[in-house]
Amino acid sequence: MTTKLYPAADRGTADYGWLKPNYYFSFAQYWDPQKVHFGLLRVLNDDFVAGGGGFPTHPHDNMEIVTIPLTGALQHKDSTGGQGIIKAGDVQIMSAGTGVQHSEFNDSKTDPVTLFQVWVFPKVKNIKPRYDQRSFDTADRKNQWQIVVSPLETDNALWINQDARFALASLDAGKELRYTTAFKGNGIFLVVVNGSVEVNGQVLNKRDAAGIAETDSFTVTATESAELLAIEVPMH
Repeated sequence: MTTKLYPAADRGTADYGWLKPNYYFSFAQYWDPQKVHFGLLRVLNDDFVAGGGGFPTHPHDNMEIVTIPLTGALQHKDSTGGQGIIKAGDVQIMSAGTGVQHSEFNDSKTDPVTLFQVWVFPKVKNIKPRYDQRSFDTADRKNQWQIVVSPLETDNALWINQDARFALASLDAGKELRYTTAFKGNGIFLVVVNGSVEVNGQVLNKRDAAGIAETDSFTVTATESAELLAIEVPMH
């Protein structure tokens, strides 16, 4: 088992006024040759979007893009006809495939929205673009993993064009939780959304992350109440 730490304080940052992003991996003007990707996980941005702010229409292709709002609400509209408002508790996925244009704006003119946006390289290139979103009951992640994105029908989650899996959990202080990979050889990028946990002898605090590989499972211990995001991806 290998564990690479990604301390929150070491993330790339920017300030565009309406947008204040934190980058776990190289993105836009932020470049770190040691932080380009984790396996097929290419982008993980922790974004703050001010009231009235947003991303005007822009293109994507051949990327699986997952958006997880943490607070507030976000409007989405794309060239597939997909549109909607996503808020905390919701998860959205877009397969860019052969190419798609989309926009995302804060649904409020006054209140900020905070979110994770995640890009994963696709398993099959040039598929027909698609969009989906779903509301998940946050009670179902209490001291257990709630699978929100997966290609496996048995997971009853949003479908992704990759052997990848996204899971969320809310742990009470002192609780232990084991994660077992769904696909052999995959790695897990674990993000502490809030709180503090211990993994493989390493303490991770709010917004710290760890890239975990070369193991089929690991255990997380909450040193205080904590919220977690686990992103399982192929390493090659």
